[in-house]
Formats: sequence, structure tokens, C-alpha cells
Amino acid sequence: MSISSRYRQILDQIENDVDRLYETLPDTTAKALRLVDIAVEELQDMNESVGEIPRIQLEHKLSPVLLKAHEKLDRARVMLEKENHNNAGKNIWELEQMIYRLLNDL
Repeated sequence: MSISSRYRQILDQIENDVDRLYETLPDTTAKALRLVDIAVEELQDMNESVGEIPRIQLEHKLSPVLLKAHEKLDRARVMLEKENHNNAGKNIWELEQMIYRLLNDL
């Protein structure tokens, strides 16, 4: 699978998961969910152009975006785990791992 396909797959997965989190988590988790929304926004900025980036520039252009999204997800996960929403934390951890694996492949 190409880098751009994996990037889009990660974005789709995060968007789907955040919708479920909004449905299942209480309003007290709004700050954590906002961080996940920011991660989605970070990734959406490159969604259209990711397939047009030359292979040699992929690492340079995608790494900062992926790292920012990963950082937001990590902060959200920690916040959720502090509030004992461990299942949501595990879900976000899996999303972080998808980003981490893509970063490693760059």
C-alpha cells in the first residue's frame, strides 16, 4: 500500500473513531476530544495533496504533520486515561501506533 493510501486510511480511521468517541464519552472529556479533532484537522490539511508529493519529499513534508497529529492524540489519550476512560485511551493508542508505523516507513 502506498504512503498516500496509508495516510488517507489513518485519517479515515481517526475520523470514524472520533465520531464514536463523541457518542460514547461524557461531556467532561471535551478537552481531550478537541485534541483529537485538532489532530484530524492537521491531517486533513495534507489529505488532498499527499498523493502529489514526490517520493523524495515525502519525509520532509509529511513528518511534521504526522508528528503534530501524534502529539495531539497522545495528549488526548493521557487525558482520557486520567479520567479512567481506558477503552478510549486504548483506541487512541492504536491510532498513534498507525501514525508511528507510517513515520517509520517514511
